[in-house]
Amino acid sequence: FFFVLFLLLSMAPPENKKKVLLMGRRAAGKTSMRSIIFANYIARDTSALSPTIDVESSQLRFLGNLTLNLWDCGGQDAFVDNYFNNQREHIFSNVSVLIFVFDVESRDVQKDIQYFTAAMTAMQQFSSDARVFCLIHKMDLVPEDSGERLFKAREAELNRIALPMKVTCFKTSIWDETLYLAWSSIVYSLIPNVTKLEQQLDRFCQVCEADEVVLFERATFLVISHASTKDHEDVHRFEKISNIIKQFKLSCTKGVSQFQSMEVRNSQFTAFIDLLTSNTYVMVIMSDPTIQASAININIKAARKFFEMFFQQVPT
Repeated sequence: FFFVLFLLLSMAPPENKKKVLLMGRRAAGKTSMRSIIFANYIARDTSALSPTIDVESSQLRFLGNLTLNLWDCGGQDAFVDNYFNNQREHIFSNVSVLIFVFDVESRDVQKDIQYFTAAMTAMQQFSSDARVFCLIHKMDLVPEDSGERLFKAREAELNRIALPMKVTCFKTSIWDETLYLAWSSIVYSLIPNVTKLEQQLDRFCQVCEADEVVLFERATFLVISHASTKDHEDVHRFEKISNIIKQFKLSCTKGVSQFQSMEVRNSQFTAFIDLLTSNTYVMVIMSDPTIQASAININIKAARKFFEMFFQQVPT
């Protein structure tokens, strides 16, 4: 029995753990965005959240074998000093992704920059291969015209400070789809076999004769990947859908119902959203009125076993 159990365990794909640091000064919005993405909060409820004390670590399972080890680092000055003076190697070693959040309306920008500079120095020392994302947050509080100028200036400054490492910057707000765009991009960067995944989605899209196929992570509804056969004007459509469907899922939960699948139809297209694997949902968009809904459902059902096996083979 024990020999058989050993064989089964040795054959199972090993867990692929990724350490993710979430940093920024106090009240920047780190815990609010984490709660919206991972804990099913809605934006208006985040005002009741308490500040993070020291470091809060949580394990978040993605796509079968991919686990995000998220370290939410409190931004109060006493904690920040401790990160660099007493916990430097512990905090900054073996990091896959650093997410640094800036409050766009901060009254002490110089101190924000000093914190980021110190973080980048530590990252270059202990995790120089990590990806770095900077979220310029609370952009809904800034007029659009001046906000774009401010963002571009901050982006240039952060990239200069981070050299030789590279920084990817996003404008974010908890009140619109920009938060989902940023976090979808972050998760996308952590998927090791994403090119093969995109190839398989392309094949699935062609088999279905679909306009577009979009893959979402089940718990967060973050966009993982997509395949298209037609051009679309709205470049933020995926993040908008993530936001809308997640709100609908929460409504279902409050009504003591469980979201499984849905079909939306109008004169121009039909959208099917259904469970694809134990960790993902798929959305199939069709504009051809001659293709029956039953055919799409059969294709989704037929693809489930393949994609389930695909995600179980994620390499470390």
